[in-house]
Amino acid sequence: MSRRPARPEETEHAALDLPHEADDIQVDNAPVRRHQHQDLTIEGYSRAAVQTYWRVVELKIGFDLGLQPWSFMTTPTWTVSHAHMDHIAALPVYVARRRLMRMAPPTIYLPASAVNDVKTLLGAYQRLDRGRLPCNLVPCRADEEFDLSREHVLSSFATNHTIPSLGYTVWDRRKKLKQEYLGLEGHEIRDLRLSGVDVTHEVRLPLVTFIGDSNPSVLDTNPDCYRSRILILEMTFVAAGHRREKIHKFGHMHLDDIVERADRFENELIIASHFSTRYHEQQIRRMVERRLPASLRGRLLLWI
Repeated sequence: MSRRPARPEETEHAALDLPHEADDIQVDNAPVRRHQHQDLTIEGYSRAAVQTYWRVVELKIGFDLGLQPWSFMTTPTWTVSHAHMDHIAALPVYVARRRLMRMAPPTIYLPASAVNDVKTLLGAYQRLDRGRLPCNLVPCRADEEFDLSREHVLSSFATNHTIPSLGYTVWDRRKKLKQEYLGLEGHEIRDLRLSGVDVTHEVRLPLVTFIGDSNPSVLDTNPDCYRSRILILEMTFVAAGHRREKIHKFGHMHLDDIVERADRFENELIIASHFSTRYHEQQIRRMVERRLPASLRGRLLLWI
């Protein structure tokens, strides 16, 4: 005798109160927070020893690949600050997804010391997956520049962590008329150009700076960090009881490091992130609220 089909209320799905229609399910494969600062959209998430990934949508560039939200796949250019797992683990996934979706191979800037090992890693995944992982790995050293577009330049600078690491700044560049030609008529400027005279000079403004993991000495040796419109930095530790010399030795920052330098930050927006997992959200907010000076209030955003 055949058994009657189980009624919905008798099934495991019914016991778990799962929806019957697949369209009711929204899958987010990674947490993403979003903030709009004027004309720039910053997205990402960062937690120490867990995962770090950021992107600036309008600039079409991302910073670190500790995890790879599905929506981030469309960003064609990435930088990697260093090769710790929570900052680089999703690099093969990102490359594979772009190939799967028939997108152009991405360009990934990373410390030169990590390039060969990343190539080895990608080769191992290609053999396991039996699929190509095409990408352009660009070795970077401190104080180098790379053209992203006519309007934007990427620069790298040394940071101070437990392994070789870099920070990155995206610069806006514009051609401006030289001071000595400001009073000329349009046709006079045109004639000078036609005669071979360079009537313009390049003006650069730091748009976004991403520090990655570093102790605070990076701020003092790279003053452009203080001038960038948007600064994304780590503030791994916030509690008063931590020994800062130990924190600095292992390449991280404390809230006190930011407070001590409060008057130097000219940034429109400072995003503080990469908090230790030993803190919960309310602890972080309470400790920062207690210590943050007036000069940073309204400009420093806690990304928790």
